Amino acid sequence: MSKPCSILAVAQRGKSDTVLLAKAAALARVFGFGLELFLCDAEQAYALKHSYAPSGRASGLSDCVARARDYLLEQCKLIDPAVGSVGIDAACDSPLYEAIVAKVRRSRPNLVMKAAGGFSQRNHSVFDENDWQLMRSCPATLALVQGRHWRKRLRIAAAIDVSAQETAGLAASIVRIARRLALATGGELDLIYAEQQSVEHAESRAHAGRLRDLARQADLDEHHAYILPGPPERELAAFAAGRDYDVLALGALTHRKVAVQLVGNLTAMLVEALDSDFLLITPDSARHAERGLRRARNGAPEDTSGEQQDAAMRAWICSGPAVRG
Repeated sequence: MSKPCSILAVAQRGKSDTVLLAKAAALARVFGFGLELFLCDAEQAYALKHSYAPSGRASGLSDCVARARDYLLEQCKLIDPAVGSVGIDAACDSPLYEAIVAKVRRSRPNLVMKAAGGFSQRNHSVFDENDWQLMRSCPATLALVQGRHWRKRLRIAAAIDVSAQETAGLAASIVRIARRLALATGGELDLIYAEQQSVEHAESRAHAGRLRDLARQADLDEHHAYILPGPPERELAAFAAGRDYDVLALGALTHRKVAVQLVGNLTAMLVEALDSDFLLITPDSARHAERGLRRARNGAPEDTSGEQQDAAMRAWICSGPAVRG
């Protein structure tokens, strides 16, 4: 029997939890996923590790986890009762991003959701060092959530690179996942791509053709597929800011040397410039998502019933098989 689909929401014992858990519960409800709340007190863990009383560390860790679980139990009372399954888990470990990655590897959720870890002087949410490290190391599809509430009908964009043939699978997976999110929430989806070359250039025409193909595959008309003339680092951020998207789906940060514009520095620039939520999809998760889709299409014997096929598709929507290692 396959593992039930689930969302892991990383709480932080702060005001950001209200928005995070509301969004996580909303997605769990519309997709029929289970929801697990996770809290790791990394600051207390760091203090205990550097304590001058090693004998008291064990009891300190136990107390830390107990307090975290109590907090999560209180948060569970606020979760929409329409969410079928809600669980909790807590840890006391440091650094935070490593504790989250370890939890993801244990629980193998379809989607990880975390609020921005810091605040600017203007009380605006910003991504901290743990967030940046998690962008690079999270082995599942990651949603980084900022402080604003979603509209009733989500406005979603998929920022994709259609210039490199070797990343075609990543672009297609980003579009598919974003489209499923839009369909499930009654939202709208735009595809955006920035092209530095002249539209009359042969390569530019080929890129435009690939973008149109992706749009057709997602049942989108030409009014929802945009080619922006100019440097991607300037045009994508400006266009997305003007459209005020709720969610921007794009390639995740990676340490690997891959020839794709939207994996690496450009992703970092977009995340830093916009106050949208970000759905980050890695090249590895794209490959695993494609394999999951092929398995569903081939009709494996254990997935012949409609209910099981629907569960397999829901797992693919959020790149369920994306967990590495």
